[in-house]
Amino acid sequence: MKDFQVGGVVGLLRATFPFLVFRFLIYFGITLAYILATGVGSGAGYLVGYIGDNPGAGGVWGGFIGFGLMGAVVYWFREYLLYLVKAGHIAVLVERMEGNELPEGRGQIEHAQTIVRDRFVESSVLFGLDQLIKGILKAFNKVFFSAVNIVPIPALQGLARFVGTVVRLSLTFLDEVILAYNIRTRSDNPWESSRRALVLYAQNYMAFLKNAFFLTFFIWGLTFLVFLIALGPAAGLVALFPGTAGALTLMLALVLAWGIKAAVIEPFAMVALMQVFFRVTEGQEPNPEWEAKLDNVSVEFGKLKKRAGEWTGWDAQKGAGETAPEAGSGQP
Repeated sequence: MKDFQVGGVVGLLRATFPFLVFRFLIYFGITLAYILATGVGSGAGYLVGYIGDNPGAGGVWGGFIGFGLMGAVVYWFREYLLYLVKAGHIAVLVERMEGNELPEGRGQIEHAQTIVRDRFVESSVLFGLDQLIKGILKAFNKVFFSAVNIVPIPALQGLARFVGTVVRLSLTFLDEVILAYNIRTRSDNPWESSRRALVLYAQNYMAFLKNAFFLTFFIWGLTFLVFLIALGPAAGLVALFPGTAGALTLMLALVLAWGIKAAVIEPFAMVALMQVFFRVTEGQEPNPEWEAKLDNVSVEFGKLKKRAGEWTGWDAQKGAGETAPEAGSGQP
């Protein structure tokens, strides 16, 4: 039924355990920052509202403002999160899948960052490429995984929409799989290797759907289980603060569940889909018919092909007097 090996996935995650810890610390810290910003904003809003005889509304609006400001900060740094965390983990996973030994501890993280810098030079290159890949995948999946295609029976369109939602969630990690192909092939042209990977995905999309559908239920089912387990320890911790146990227990349990999901559960699904991609596409060449279909459903695919044709590598471009885009520009 599935095209990945659970034992192999677990082995890869065990080999990259230092990076799992790094992921957990990063995402756990982000979640705590959201909670702190929301709490500070709510407290400040409560004080302002107290002056206007409406502390409750002031607290709610202050919380929203604090949460929104933190969201803006995280959005600003999303390029570097991709560059340092996700791409780095993909890099060491690919190294291990090819049978290479990995450094231990912090050395593994530094090794991963070296690989990513060698492949993409600037964070803006990787970020711009990733955004194009996501746009292409979204357009393709919208057409080929529409409710009508999944359940072509009018009376069951409600079920079809539910299935479509599950499908979209199940294909969340495909852009990371494309980046894994980029790193594995060691192509001098990341745009061209991404084009090839996208066509290979398109011509095998049913195999990915089968595996990704299973992984979606695994991810969210296990996350919910972690949340339930976390409620006990969280309740014991917040018992030290009478009067806030209810809300604080729930919040701590959610933080822990989200951190574990981002650190361990999501990487499991990503590695599983990497296994599926490399196994299913082994020995295949991109099919021109599927490339034409991608051209028809996605304007971004045409942009990707154009960039692939124009790419000469940063060394050649710098030699011609051009410079790499500044980090944070979002433009490759």
